Amino acid sequence: MEKGKVILAKQKFNLTLDRLCQQLIENYGDFSDTCIVGIQEKGALFSDRLITHLEAFGQVPKLKYGKLDITFFRDDFRRGRSLTPSKNEMDFIVEGKKVILLDDVLYTGRTIQSAMNALQQLGRPDSVELMVFVDRRFNRHLPIQPNYVGITVDALNEAYVRVYWSEHSDKDEILFFDDK
Repeated sequence: MEKGKVILAKQKFNLTLDRLCQQLIENYGDFSDTCIVGIQEKGALFSDRLITHLEAFGQVPKLKYGKLDITFFRDDFRRGRSLTPSKNEMDFIVEGKKVILLDDVLYTGRTIQSAMNALQQLGRPDSVELMVFVDRRFNRHLPIQPNYVGITVDALNEAYVRVYWSEHSDKDEILFFDDK
């Protein structure tokens, strides 16, 4: 892959995470009856980091947190593509809870649709809000919009946006590539 253009580096990356945490604290207070669910696998990296930032603000005592695998709910599951499921890490049901669903990049909306279908297997939540670190904004296949956005990137189909998390790479940054 060619060298991409850095659109968000470490300092602003962390400021963006802090801003998203502040928005959640403002809207959810003590997080009673609230849970954060990261979509496996990259949304789970985002949610891990968000939880760490919320802990730094002292805001997670009542917060439930889980990681959701959507492999068997994807619309391309049986299309000849080999998919490897991740482990669900949900030790609670979402019945009657306010769910904050997290993913790293929102592009077509198909991943979010799959996650919503998977969530239904864990109960009926009172509400579901979507938080994404990057909203690609164009080329949606489904009418899905996030409630919380770290950064918005205008990218056409040929372009690619990748989020690097220091837990799995040597940096925290977002890169933009003109083509895959």
